[in-house]
Amino acid sequence: MKDIQSQRDHRHINIQKVGVKDITYPVMVLDKAKRLQRTVANFNMYVNLPHRFKGTHMSRFIEILNQFHGEFDIKNLRLILEEMKSRLDAESAHLEIEFPYFVKQKPLHSNAIGIGEYQCKMHGVLDENYQLVLQINVPITPPLHIQNGGGLPRSPGHWGNAVISIQYRNFIWIEDVIQMVEGVIGQSRLTEEHKDPGDFPPTDHLSEESLLSVEKIAKAIGRKFSANTDILSFSVTVENLSEGYKTFAILDGPQEQPASS
Repeated sequence: MKDIQSQRDHRHINIQKVGVKDITYPVMVLDKAKRLQRTVANFNMYVNLPHRFKGTHMSRFIEILNQFHGEFDIKNLRLILEEMKSRLDAESAHLEIEFPYFVKQKPLHSNAIGIGEYQCKMHGVLDENYQLVLQINVPITPPLHIQNGGGLPRSPGHWGNAVISIQYRNFIWIEDVIQMVEGVIGQSRLTEEHKDPGDFPPTDHLSEESLLSVEKIAKAIGRKFSANTDILSFSVTVENLSEGYKTFAILDGPQEQPASS
């Protein structure tokens, strides 16, 4: 049978994007404490095709995904993109992976150990160059207020989120990015197995009054990331879940550091 999908298209119309989306797949991602963590990810895979191809077999995306058996790290992401670009004869290849990442936490004002969930996303692009963006959603919870006379602390609930997107210069653990953000907003709760002593001194975090300003939080996180030489570029979106609407602030970097006197 003639392969219609691979025939030349003489109309010179480029396909901007073609691919598959919303594929649920078990994966293993790098974990600082345990080396690997098993989770379930949602995949989007697509390519940009030149005009000489009429289309592509969508099953090839799944074949490539199965080829790597759900074992994903930074190196594998690039290998998958190279395979997509080669097998589909594409000008560029894109891979988006979204997954929940779980980290042991010690809740504030408690000796118990719990599990914190962070929504993460990796977006890899391969054309003439390779580019990888890591996105992490870090929930923001104000400090608990202790009631006079004892009793249980009163929590103001979920204040909002800090959505962090970074490009590496050198590899950074997901836990370290989370700790940088939580250290700035004064709620770092990662257990000792994920921390390096002395990384984030107490003077690094915002005061409780500053916590209520999306602009101040975004600027403080931006200063922290700008000072980290492992981060090539970043984008910070801080949003407050106000009643009936949201307030937000967006900051892109790197920012220039003030000259020392």
